[in-house]
Amino acid sequence: MTGRAAATTTAALVRRSTRTSRIGVWGATVVAIGLATLPWWADPSALRLVVEAVCLLVVAQMWNLLAGYGGLVSVGQQAYVGIGGYALVTLADFAGLDPFLCVPLAGLVALLVALPVSRIVFRLEGGYFAIGTWVVAEVFRLLVANTSALGGGSGQSLVSMRAYAKATREAATYWIGLALLIAAVGGLYLVLRSRFGLGLTAIRDSEVAAESQGIDVAATRLRVYAASAFGTGMAGALYFLMNLRISPDAAFGVNWSAYVIFIVVIGGIGTIEGPIAGTLVFFALREGLADYGAWYLIAMGATAVLTMLFAPAGLWGSLARRFDLHFFPVQRRVEWPPQGS
Repeated sequence: MTGRAAATTTAALVRRSTRTSRIGVWGATVVAIGLATLPWWADPSALRLVVEAVCLLVVAQMWNLLAGYGGLVSVGQQAYVGIGGYALVTLADFAGLDPFLCVPLAGLVALLVALPVSRIVFRLEGGYFAIGTWVVAEVFRLLVANTSALGGGSGQSLVSMRAYAKATREAATYWIGLALLIAAVGGLYLVLRSRFGLGLTAIRDSEVAAESQGIDVAATRLRVYAASAFGTGMAGALYFLMNLRISPDAAFGVNWSAYVIFIVVIGGIGTIEGPIAGTLVFFALREGLADYGAWYLIAMGATAVLTMLFAPAGLWGSLARRFDLHFFPVQRRVEWPPQGS
């Protein structure tokens, strides 16, 4: 009996990677190297477009971590976009710090702000939590709009960037954006493959069952909320580092949440690849219909409706389910019997 049990244990095999995932890692590496060369041959408009896409993708990945894995649906993540942007301006223009160094510092400021805010919004559940996060973002917008030192409602320019030549400024901003993207996607991938990631998905699926297994739900959600604020704050700082100007409406506008939710839902919530696919669709629609005014908004609305009707798991989510296609798999697979045995 003991021999049979030992044989059974030996025969079972748990896999955490697949052939597709190995292709995904090599493909991502090649793409990252190719993107790193962009400042040497692409025009400035292309660099700005890529940085903008990076900002939206990072915010989308942070929202996906919060909602897709943590089960916390927020419509107020623009609060941390704005906090990151205004932290950049404050630290660079008023404190005299290097504006490029201020990008990660802005993320840290957003994280610190998220800690007391979480004590308020975590008292709410479901739809009340979503509305509560939006109210928090509006409060921050009004506070900044009524602060004359920050330019009030009209905002202000990032004057500290005048010390850098245009070419240097654009290249440095681009490379910081690329580093942020790699860190966000790679970090999220590693976190979700860890024991913490298992606990997080358990909470999403069933909070009661997760607690019964000894998972600290409150502490886990706090870490996810703080991490999401940190990444979102850095993305906000990077966006306004690129734009060289900030205003309360641009920084705390609800469009941030609208675009990010569109990107994640269209691509596939609860997957790392989903927001990447959603970002490509978003910019394809926006740039392809740029000459037709607001028609791209109508096209995005129609795309969202059709996707929810015919592919509720999202474009990438539906493909992944049908063809078992996972470039960044976070699940564990038990093979019995092991393939090839």
